[in-house]
Amino acid sequence: MKKTYRMTKEGAEELRLEQEELISQRKAVSDRIKTAREFGDLAENAEYSIARQDQERSENRIAEIDNILKNLELIIAPKNSNDVKLGSTVKLKNESGETKEFQVVGTVEADPLNGKISDESPIGKNLLGKKEGEEVEISTPAETNIYKIVSIS
Repeated sequence: MKKTYRMTKEGAEELRLEQEELISQRKAVSDRIKTAREFGDLAENAEYSIARQDQERSENRIAEIDNILKNLELIIAPKNSNDVKLGSTVKLKNESGETKEFQVVGTVEADPLNGKISDESPIGKNLLGKKEGEEVEISTPAETNIYKIVSIS
């Protein structure tokens, strides 16, 4: 059974750009390998080993991105939704007035430091299905707080 990857249009475009960048670097990596090969004995050639590892990492990432893009399901942000869904941007506020904003995205696109949380993460699971005005518990390694959903877009 093939896996589908859910992403926003912006997230898919970022992946396409990353893949293009990696593909454009193939020649440079190949040249590094060729140059390192000229240094002699490959068994003790650190430059060659490093260049080959870089090439392998790059090719693996290109293949991974290709697989994701071939099995992509675009997330369409809900319009005027009353509850939190995949693609929703949620604004939260706690008792002390601290606010947070999260966009609920698929696992491939998740970037918690930039406010993009996976629908499969504990925070994402707590938010899904909640309505504006409801309270939700947000637990992080540093703290646990109760937030009220201020808006959903």
